[in-house]
Amino acid sequence: MPRAPKAEKAKTPVESSKPKKAAKTVKAAKNDRPAARSGPVRVASSPRVSTRQPASPDELNELARLWEEFKQNEVSGAREGARERLILHYAPLVKYVASRVATGLPASVDQADLVSYGMFGLIDALEKFDPGRGNKFETYEIPRIKGAIIDELRAMDWVPRSVRFKAREIEKAYSDLESLHKRGPTEKEVAARLGVTLRELHEVINQISFVQVLQLDEILSVGSDRGEQVSLLDTLADRGTDPTTALEGEETRGLLAAAINSLSEREKIVVTLYYFEGLTLAEIGDILGVTESRVCQIHTKAVGQLRLQLVETE
Repeated sequence: MPRAPKAEKAKTPVESSKPKKAAKTVKAAKNDRPAARSGPVRVASSPRVSTRQPASPDELNELARLWEEFKQNEVSGAREGARERLILHYAPLVKYVASRVATGLPASVDQADLVSYGMFGLIDALEKFDPGRGNKFETYEIPRIKGAIIDELRAMDWVPRSVRFKAREIEKAYSDLESLHKRGPTEKEVAARLGVTLRELHEVINQISFVQVLQLDEILSVGSDRGEQVSLLDTLADRGTDPTTALEGEETRGLLAAAINSLSEREKIVVTLYYFEGLTLAEIGDILGVTESRVCQIHTKAVGQLRLQLVETE
């Protein structure tokens, strides 16, 4: 009796159809790729492309209408409204210019202050700009915002511009000489580089010593790994008097006062006028009606008695 065909042979037609189906799937996927690449969704979702797109025609028309209302109307509510909207529109540019200016300033200068200074430059640029000439307002505005910030900083600076210039020249001379000699330059070398005498260099250094101002609460990084942070106030040396030294000084002044009170009336007057009032021996002689040599004798005798009494007290 013949055997029935195996199950594996019955599945052969089904298995032969799988590669064809897979080939169709791959082909369909290949056909779908170009559509995914060329679709507008990919371009719109890219932040780099979207930030570079120019303003829409509606926005440009609205901006032109605001400029027209602002320039044609002299004094009206429409002009003030257009002015405020223009300021709000160009305000981000003020912040951009202020951040660029702040990069060359010390950390003590607040960027918010620079933005407020730049707003005055923006308002002045709005008043003086003429849209009829066809120029972009951004090109006209940026130099005036920067100029307003710099003018305000100069008005607040207590150091003359000449001193600032000298400080930059000395700093540049030090830097050039360090690069040339591969070491720290001497004062004579710096003076020769600047073409001045050593005395003139010292005078300039004394002038620029008041240029930089530090905040006592400024945080500094110290230590080998720069991990420890302390304030500038904590790094200053404590020059206060020791309590023991202050107590000894008060005791010495008390003993000295008691010793002066033990002197005669004329000796007490001479010591008081000479050491506390700062008069000369000749001036004291005129007050007492005696000669300068006599006053010198009284002074010598009084100092000897005071010294003797203080030694005996110790």
